[in-house]
Amino acid sequence: MRQARLPAPRGLGCFVLVLLLLLGGSGSPGTTPPPRPPWAEQPGAVPERAPWGTARYEAVKKHLGALSKQYWQYLACRVWQEGCEEEEKQQEEREAGAVPGWGFPLVGQDYLEILSAWYCSFGRCCETGDCRIINNITGLEADLSGHLHGQHLAKAVVLRAVQGFLQSPGPRRALVLSFHGWSGTGKNFVARMVASHLYRDGLRSDCVRVFVSLLHFPHHNYVDSYKAQLQRQISETLQHCRQALLIFDEAEKLHSSLLDAIKPFMAQHNSKGQADQQRSIFLFLSNLGGNTINEVALDFWRAGRAREEISLELLEQRLRLELQEPAENSYAHSQLLRENLIDFLVPFLPLEYHHVKLCARDAFLARGLPYTEATLDQVAQMMVFVPKEEKLFSAQGCKSVPQRINYFLP
Repeated sequence: MRQARLPAPRGLGCFVLVLLLLLGGSGSPGTTPPPRPPWAEQPGAVPERAPWGTARYEAVKKHLGALSKQYWQYLACRVWQEGCEEEEKQQEEREAGAVPGWGFPLVGQDYLEILSAWYCSFGRCCETGDCRIINNITGLEADLSGHLHGQHLAKAVVLRAVQGFLQSPGPRRALVLSFHGWSGTGKNFVARMVASHLYRDGLRSDCVRVFVSLLHFPHHNYVDSYKAQLQRQISETLQHCRQALLIFDEAEKLHSSLLDAIKPFMAQHNSKGQADQQRSIFLFLSNLGGNTINEVALDFWRAGRAREEISLELLEQRLRLELQEPAENSYAHSQLLRENLIDFLVPFLPLEYHHVKLCARDAFLARGLPYTEATLDQVAQMMVFVPKEEKLFSAQGCKSVPQRINYFLP
């Protein structure tokens, strides 16, 4: 993802001055203040302009060479997210008493927040006030248009819903989207896109939480413990992030008690005067409704109609009827639909032969490998297509396509 450039002529010099102010006069006894960098002693002298990324990181690191190695690693990890693994290791050693603690006052959270906010003010993140949040709607639109194949409804609904929610001056509650369709049709793919374009670190951001039902909540006997843990984790994420993204994969396997535990966070209204201070987006990914969606797509194909003619109103109505019918799955029994907490049911259509070829093309390009039309056909022909008579839809969507191209490596 392309990052914005920092205006180096004044920004970097001020950055060093802020560091010196934070350190000077309040370090541990006997600590000698670090010397000013050479270019800071010369009026009007400024460092060369450099991009936000590695060049900026290395330039600042060079000019702050007088700081201790431990201090630099700590600062770089917290502000630039660089060298965090080494910093975490040293932190564990300090807690165990293997190395002495620091006397620097900057380890306080207040100082870090001031420093991070100041640094952020020179980049794109100043629009959100949080360096972790980038809200790149243009990039999301381009990614959906260029890499999500065969999903005209999902493209339109996700983009409009997310953009409208983020642009709203004061949303009264969370945005809740429920993705439905067969495996491999793009539900996880779109969730990753949303994360990567709304947050600097994508799914790795501490403002993003991903819960997989069978992984995080495998035993129904422990549902009470899961419920408490889930509520605590969501609450902590919402407290520390003014804009949080919560993703629930395999949502149809969530116990009804867990869904009820999530409900208050989606229905919670912002207090007056603070409506723009906290936003949250909930994504539920489910295979439920896949057969209903496929039946509609197959009916349109048999009638000679293009799949692009399928409307959201038609599929959303069918999905709501299916999900509200009595069934053994807990998702249909949840109060999310009955209380209208889900803003959009987002249908993901089954993928056809030419969509699989497009996925194969993207996989080759992502790995920088050459391909031909014949090669793409070979990849697509390796997939299983259903129904038995028409052989129209890929049974796995594009899920195993990246692995299939391994057969064509030189």
